[in-house]
Amino acid sequence: MKVRKAVIIAAGWGTRFLPMTRTQPKEMLPLVDKPLIQYAVEEAINSGIEQIIMVTAIAKRAIEDYFEPSFELENFLQKKGQTRLLKKMRELSNMADITYIRQKEQLGLGHAVLTARGLVGNEPFAVILPDDIIDARKPALKQLIEVFEPRQGSILAVERVAPADLNKYGIIKAGRISGGVARVLGLVEKPEPAQAPSDLGVVGRYILTPAIFDAIAQTPPGRNEEIQLTDAIALLLADESVYAHLFKGIRYDTGFPLGLLKANVSMALKNPDMRTELREYLKTVLKNETI
Repeated sequence: MKVRKAVIIAAGWGTRFLPMTRTQPKEMLPLVDKPLIQYAVEEAINSGIEQIIMVTAIAKRAIEDYFEPSFELENFLQKKGQTRLLKKMRELSNMADITYIRQKEQLGLGHAVLTARGLVGNEPFAVILPDDIIDARKPALKQLIEVFEPRQGSILAVERVAPADLNKYGIIKAGRISGGVARVLGLVEKPEPAQAPSDLGVVGRYILTPAIFDAIAQTPPGRNEEIQLTDAIALLLADESVYAHLFKGIRYDTGFPLGLLKANVSMALKNPDMRTELREYLKTVLKNETI
């Protein structure tokens, strides 16, 4: 079956960015010249996704408004003759077919995915976590879809994790890696380094079969009393094959302030309109650094 739908999870509180996220959704924080959520939507579109299901929460209305037409703004830009900006705004509101659904309680990533069950139906689907920005020549999600197509089994994006960071990720036990793909033999959510089965951590891109919904429904609350998607995938292993893919690209974890700052600097240095001036500015800052 073809992967036609993507579930983008945008339901968290964003507590690591408080007080900024008290009224502003974390997913609307800027990365160079676009909010984080737009990168997720663009990756889905560029990977061939036809329908996007956005799982949001209370106080996330700004995300929905961002992708809706703004007739007042468009009228203003038209009167001012700002045709380039007008074209950009219209492209934004016509970018994708997006359906929104709310996670009414913050019960974990697994629960957030489960809320989309009625909209996904009985077909494979993608999951994107907007915190993980992946800069890749070929979109990371498209890489996963290409791995899925001949196998028709769930695919997890993984990368090698430093020992000190193993307890921040779901860590897989992997079979033999061939062409960047391995069978998943087991999964542990945020283990201590001594208990980690490998150094391969799951990051925010998944292709999942619809069987995951029953697995999530059977998954009891785990770490932090939340329903963990990692635990549900571990249950799924008993019934079907799951694969891991070492994607090609650079991942930026924008889920905390320093990570977002690093991503902004790195991505801006690739922007032809900014890189020269920014590079010179950074040289000046480093030259004057006294700490």
